[in-house]
Amino acid sequence: MSTIFQKLEWSYSVKTHWFLTVFRFLLGLNLLFAGISHLTIARLEFVAQVPNWVPLSDDLVVLLSGIVEISLGLALVLLPKWKALVGWVVAIFFILIFPGNIAQYVNQIDAFGLDTDRARLIRLFFQPVLVLWALWSTGAFKAYLNRKNHSNKKMKAKIICQ
Repeated sequence: MSTIFQKLEWSYSVKTHWFLTVFRFLLGLNLLFAGISHLTIARLEFVAQVPNWVPLSDDLVVLLSGIVEISLGLALVLLPKWKALVGWVVAIFFILIFPGNIAQYVNQIDAFGLDTDRARLIRLFFQPVLVLWALWSTGAFKAYLNRKNHSNKKMKAKIICQ
């Protein structure tokens, strides 16, 4: 029986270029700043983005998402061996919070200087960029595509050792 760590082994110690490391750090620092902002200086701005259909209090959603963003930002910076897995988690997080951006556009809510429909619409197109940034800068997509090669190498090594 394989453990969860064995199943995720393809995402461990993925090699990336130093250039990608710079972008991974930038993304991590941006998430840290955004998360801290959720809890402090921009709390009301973030409350404005919580969709009406979320069954929790707006403030609780902002606090929880801030804590998640701080955690993900720290993980991007401090867990380089697990960067590919963290990249997938960050990408999924960006997808999960996208309804907040859609709600801001649909409900015409002014926040973060997005005070026109055009500005709010343009903002929607940046969310896929964030998803791609997370997958690219961490080598996550490449590692996922190469997971079969990783399994094949492991199998060959096992056969050779026998």
